[in-house]
Amino acid sequence: TPECSLTMLSCGSFSSDVLALPIFKQEESNLPPDSENKILPFQYVLCAATSPAIKLHDETLTYLNQGQSYEIRMLDNRKLGELPEITGKMVKSIIRVVFHDRRLQYTEHQQLEGWRWNRPGDRILDLDIPMSVGMVDPRANPTQLNTVEFLWDPSKRTSVFIQVHCISTEFTMRKHGGEKGVPFRIQIDTFKENDGEEYTEHLHSASCQVKVFKPKGADRKQKTDREKMEKRAPQEKEKYQPSYETTILTECSPWPEVTYVNNSPSPGFNSSHNSFPVAEGNGSPSHQPELVVQNLLPAATPQDAQQWLHRNRFSPFCRLFTNFSGADLLKLTREDVIQICGPADGIRLFNALKGRVVRPRLTVYVCQESQQAREQQQKHENGDAAMYHAIYLEDLTAVELTEKIAQLFNISPRQISQIFKQGPTGIHVLVSDEMIQNFQDEVCFVLDTMKAETNDGYHIILK
Repeated sequence: TPECSLTMLSCGSFSSDVLALPIFKQEESNLPPDSENKILPFQYVLCAATSPAIKLHDETLTYLNQGQSYEIRMLDNRKLGELPEITGKMVKSIIRVVFHDRRLQYTEHQQLEGWRWNRPGDRILDLDIPMSVGMVDPRANPTQLNTVEFLWDPSKRTSVFIQVHCISTEFTMRKHGGEKGVPFRIQIDTFKENDGEEYTEHLHSASCQVKVFKPKGADRKQKTDREKMEKRAPQEKEKYQPSYETTILTECSPWPEVTYVNNSPSPGFNSSHNSFPVAEGNGSPSHQPELVVQNLLPAATPQDAQQWLHRNRFSPFCRLFTNFSGADLLKLTREDVIQICGPADGIRLFNALKGRVVRPRLTVYVCQESQQAREQQQKHENGDAAMYHAIYLEDLTAVELTEKIAQLFNISPRQISQIFKQGPTGIHVLVSDEMIQNFQDEVCFVLDTMKAETNDGYHIILK
């Protein structure tokens, strides 16, 4: 079994306690199919203790200190003769710090951009190169703050030391202090060389759940969890797994290349003709993440106000408004802002504070076909009109329309192959940029879906 290679493994001392690994539920570890009883080619061990306050069969949770170097041991776990093509060759591993919470995965790009604004020049994840062993050609892309990569030889001892610089509460909606930090995932994806000498052929992926605290905060949290468990009755303690000295990363799916994640199949795409799942009210799915509010709110703290200034391109004035809360900024008059920032930026900031939006170039109203038929029936019964949803377009392109429809119905734009408009005699006309530019403002469409012939995507038909 995979655990056999870890009989003597511990970080700093030899121990066999890592053999008592918890059994993970498949839906939580996100294992690919037919992976049961399979010996994994590699194993990654994070040298940090797991929390003792985790129930049996739940995934482990490991606490890390911000900026502290933690060892990850890269272990060759192949059986004799397995994957002979990598024997004596390098493989490439990519380490990422990503969101565990699926709600935040949907807005990962915006979340990371916000962090970049708040922490200019900093990285989310770094390699501690002097402490690492066996690592070759380490790289950190300046535009990917949460990712590092390197080459290593599985036949040689390899230990990589990482530092995580963001803390879990930096991605929590601040309300009244004492916020509960969000969990992250540390994920490692390993690849081998293809015929073109590029490391693109996927071999193995594994991840673990972590929370990151300010320096020494992880030690305090671990101690608190341990004290809580000691106070529990013996029969209650049996429901929890012990704390392990090391954290074994468990097999998972490769990290997707798209900037957001949706691992669950879309309910609206499970038959040749179907409808999208739309929430009642404003058209946003009920499980969609709470997005960053565009308008500055009076309750915003000075830290929130600084972030709002960054995101709205007022960074040069952040120092002037260091101690201003949302309420302080909103009380400023037009003359105040112009005097502080100058005429051009002052007018722009005043308009942004007051939430003045530019009218969209084109507004399109859409309704699902099945929903329209259902609600038209209700209209005859009680006089209510069918519910449409507004889509606002600025670029007037087919790509923008695809993205807006996907966003409205909480699906990936990649699942939409083509958009057609139903023409005379029921023909399907491909929607182009030029066609959208000739749409009448506030035009209404009924949406229908049709399975694409060449891939797993769907066509959208505007009727």
